[in-house]
Amino acid sequence: MLTYAALAIVAAFTLDGAIRIATWIFLGGFALKTYLVVLKDRID
Repeated sequence: MLTYAALAIVAAFTLDGAIRIATWIFLGGFALKTYLVVLKDRID
């Protein structure tokens, strides 16, 4: 999760416009997927 946050921060400073928003959505999707996999592993 820390890596996703770091990439989002770097994107905030280096990108602009629609590509920044698209990158944040993309990273957010991966972060959510990672979180759900971790939760599933804890249940099993």
